[in-house]
Amino acid sequence: MKQRGAYKIYVVATHALLSGDAPVLIEESVIDQVIVTNTIPHDMQKLRCHKIQTVDISLLICEAIRCINHRESMGQLFRNVTLDD
Repeated sequence: MKQRGAYKIYVVATHALLSGDAPVLIEESVIDQVIVTNTIPHDMQKLRCHKIQTVDISLLICEAIRCINHRESMGQLFRNVTLDD
């Protein structure tokens, strides 16, 4: 991708299974950053690869469960979302 003009390469995975040599392969690759959620712990993988960044979605999941239990729309969870969130 960089050979075709990409300045940065980002990978985003919601439920990343970074098993085996995945952290080393990512670290040695041209990928600039891998963004994953905290649905799976990545502490050990992050020690082997500085390119892995974890986004905490625990509050989103809790609120989704609350909406489901109260039979409320989950659409409200995705309104007014900013880049800082």
